[in-house]
Amino acid sequence: MDIAQIVSDFGFPVVMVVGLGYFVYFVWATITNTIDPAVQDMKATIIRLTDQLRLLDQDMIRLQEKVNTVLELRDQKTNEDEDKQPSLGGDKA
Repeated sequence: MDIAQIVSDFGFPVVMVVGLGYFVYFVWATITNTIDPAVQDMKATIIRLTDQLRLLDQDMIRLQEKVNTVLELRDQKTNEDEDKQPSLGGDKA
């Protein structure tokens, strides 16, 4: 059947309502079949990345604590070495 024949038989508003109904069904089917599964996959990916970020943050905190400890021990060693060095005599004028 031709579109013009359908419009003349049923009227323009009826044909447009049927067309819009099909459009709504098409959009609903696309969202349900394509977009929702993709969103669920993205949610799982976001959760996984958030967990990895938390682990990385904990690792950074542990690493910073280790670096601070090493720097503190180095400073203590430097201070001990300075205390052990003999003085070269008094002031000479």
